[in-house]
Amino acid sequence: MTIDIDGWEGPLDLLLALARHQKVDLRQISILDLVAQYLDFVERARHLKLELAADYLVMAAWLTYLKSGLLLPKDPAIDPSPEELALRLQLRLERLNAMREAGGRLLARNRIGRDVFFRGTPEGLKIVKQRKWTCNLFDLMTAYGQVQSRNKPAIHMVKRRRVMTLEDALSRISKMIGHAIQWTEISAFLPLNLAGEGAGEGADAGYRKSALASTFLASLELARHGRVEIRQDAPFAPLMLRQMAGMPKDGAH
Repeated sequence: MTIDIDGWEGPLDLLLALARHQKVDLRQISILDLVAQYLDFVERARHLKLELAADYLVMAAWLTYLKSGLLLPKDPAIDPSPEELALRLQLRLERLNAMREAGGRLLARNRIGRDVFFRGTPEGLKIVKQRKWTCNLFDLMTAYGQVQSRNKPAIHMVKRRRVMTLEDALSRISKMIGHAIQWTEISAFLPLNLAGEGAGEGADAGYRKSALASTFLASLELARHGRVEIRQDAPFAPLMLRQMAGMPKDGAH
């Protein structure tokens, strides 16, 4: 059983190993001895019934041609000459040897994670910032109010106030219009405490506006039904009301 430890990858690797057995400089190796050693290796491999790659056989044929060219008399017609071919082979073997030595040195270097290790990540500096606030009471209250206004929803409270509805105004005018024979100002149909001059001061101001608006709408509604007449002598003059002619004096519906 033959065990290949070197792991030759081709005929050049085999030639390089055989040249090293000569223990001489690659530039001074004997091509004839090298060819003889290579052919002997191939022959022994055949006796062991090993399957040889085609590259090995091609190299064997080429080396046989090279050896015959070196042994036989020189022929000027042959280009390149056997000496040039031998020199090219020596250069290729030198390059292959240099690459194998460089690969060996590279694999012999220290490896990260096995022989050498990265240093830990530096933690850096921790910066601690301290703030010092300076303000007076007014600034503090203003800031607090701004925060509160942003965080709390605005709530609008509608204050309940006293109003006169349209139904109340219709009922009041319907009862009073039968007693108003002549043209009567619309304010006369308001409640007594809201009808005079200067009425509407204080708490009843809102109620007077509501009563006046409801009375005006009630007058328009009664005029639409043909129960009252409305007159205004000039722009922005007071509105005058009276019962439509032919209507009962008591103002009944």
